[in-house]
Amino acid sequence: MQPNTPHIIREFDQAFQKLGGTVSTMAGQTRLNLERAIHGLMERDLDRCRAVIADDSDVDEAEREIDAAGMDILVRFHPVASDLRKVISSMKVAASLERMSDHAVNIAKRAKKMLAKPEIREVQLIEPIYALADGLVRDAMAAYTDRNAALGASLKERDKELDRMHKRVTASYSQLLEEGGDQAESYLHLVFVVRSLERVGDLAVNIGEDAVFLDRAEDIRYARKRAAQIAGEEDAEDED
Repeated sequence: MQPNTPHIIREFDQAFQKLGGTVSTMAGQTRLNLERAIHGLMERDLDRCRAVIADDSDVDEAEREIDAAGMDILVRFHPVASDLRKVISSMKVAASLERMSDHAVNIAKRAKKMLAKPEIREVQLIEPIYALADGLVRDAMAAYTDRNAALGASLKERDKELDRMHKRVTASYSQLLEEGGDQAESYLHLVFVVRSLERVGDLAVNIGEDAVFLDRAEDIRYARKRAAQIAGEEDAEDED
């Protein structure tokens, strides 16, 4: 992007600042929605659950604003190189954040149903999973904001621990669910809550990959898969 007048340069800078600011605001609202959904569940706070559901529309609107702003920048300024990557990655990050907020809404809705039933102590198993998922989201956004490719690339490995926790806790809830009883429905809700948190971690990894693309112009989404395929082909050739 090579603007030719100070006026155009100023408009371009302002457009980029607004785009980045809207993404940061959207990320803050998304994390708040996740926090309130989990605390609403664990602390049996119906008002927090309702607030998550009500405020999800703010996240949806932010995604629409980011998409519109990104398209406006593309049409008006024709950015190239790192500026173009900034627009593309911002729109992709917004999409991931919107999906995270949807998971927060799902958690809040299940929490509301659980609050109508007696409390179960096993709900505490959710807390460490949420803490790990939220940490991934926080660091994913830091990688995007700071253009920190190393931090963004590191999230994939950290997400594996979240996957392991998801499997362990889901197995525990599933066992309790199979035992039946009056609380079976609540255990089923918790299985889906844990699933939502696991998906939040996956979406944080996606944002980390977007941060790598923004910083290095490198698409690492399928790098490990390609490397494994190449290694497998080489092994096959050696056997021949």
